[in-house]
Amino acid sequence: MLQFSLILLFILIGLSIPVAAALGLLALILDGIFSPMPLHRAMGDIAWSASTEFLLVAIPLFVLMGEILLRAGIADKVYRAVSTWLSWLPGGLMHSNIGACASFAAISGSTVATAATIGTVAIPQMKRNRYNRRLFLGTLASGGTLGILIPPSINIIIYGALTDTSIPELYLAGILPGLVLAVLFLGTVLIACALRPEFGGQRHTFSWTDRWRSLPDLIPPALIFIIVIGSIYAGFATPTESAALGVLCSIILAAGNRRLTFEIIKQSVEGAMQTTAMIMLIIVAAFFLNLVLSTIGLPETVSDFVTGLDYSPTIALLLIISLYLVLGLFLETLTLMITTVPIIAPVVFALGYDPVWFGILLMLLIETALITPPVGLNLYVIQGVRKSGHVNDVIVGALPFVAALLVMIGMLMVFPQLALILPSQFY
Repeated sequence: MLQFSLILLFILIGLSIPVAAALGLLALILDGIFSPMPLHRAMGDIAWSASTEFLLVAIPLFVLMGEILLRAGIADKVYRAVSTWLSWLPGGLMHSNIGACASFAAISGSTVATAATIGTVAIPQMKRNRYNRRLFLGTLASGGTLGILIPPSINIIIYGALTDTSIPELYLAGILPGLVLAVLFLGTVLIACALRPEFGGQRHTFSWTDRWRSLPDLIPPALIFIIVIGSIYAGFATPTESAALGVLCSIILAAGNRRLTFEIIKQSVEGAMQTTAMIMLIIVAAFFLNLVLSTIGLPETVSDFVTGLDYSPTIALLLIISLYLVLGLFLETLTLMITTVPIIAPVVFALGYDPVWFGILLMLLIETALITPPVGLNLYVIQGVRKSGHVNDVIVGALPFVAALLVMIGMLMVFPQLALILPSQFY
């Protein structure tokens, strides 16, 4: 049954059928073949319950917040400020790419928005300062993935909704691994430039006066992060309410930056509506597919099969990680998460692993999928922003950062407290 479902899903996606339609068709086919009940009659109720889930209201709000900040010119100032602090390192502005991505990830919640925004600001600097083209593009593609891990993250909200795991705990769990991963990315650039100094391009130096003067430009991302995340842990707001606070802050920042115009608001709302419609349609289709899979007993069958194998939990987890790495080569990341979590998560929990810890591990696996060909979304986002050359430049440049992600996955397995220490302090 599992093999049939996966093959059918790959066929539907291979036919270029939209993801939401592919998931819905798969559910209807499995319902007709395996289910003893006409589950299609529940589609209306499922669509209503999924779209009115209070937690999921945070998704359009975080998307809108990112859209406003994207058009408010905040990224330009953040990039310039980060460059004054990091560009003295071997690799120069490539460190600024990663640092700016980490900063913008903390206020956008989206990997695509992070990669596209910082890429737009940074790519003109690549030729001007004679950086190695491939490594420079790799820093942007990989740095953008931090938008999934560093809160507020839309993918974390979806994982929490699918597994009924606490969003505040997941947000806390993502902070330390996100910072460690950013440091690993910076270390990757340092190693590459130590081995090949010519990769580092033209170095920029700034005085301490310039650095202190740049600090006010770093206040907006820090302020939004503190308000959005701090309001949750101070008990003032739920994740959905904190997302609304984030939208309000982004509007105030846009006004302070003299970019709050009717056209900006119109473009932001239109962009948020398009993205939200795509995400929510996939979620509704996935909820229906999950109902069908649960009714025909597929998650229990897979769980019993894996737990019945004579493997230790570590070996079983390594097999699951390998499965995600392979599937990540061929599936778009949101599709990968929504289609696999309802089946794989119960297996992982039955093996004794913490749901919060697995959520962060899953985010790392999704980040890896974002920069591995042939379907790595961030690779094509950066190539689209670049508007010239071949996408192979981005692919080759991202490979060292795939290795850094694998190191981070290994670290999280060996030291699970990297993800669990902050949640354990609060909960």
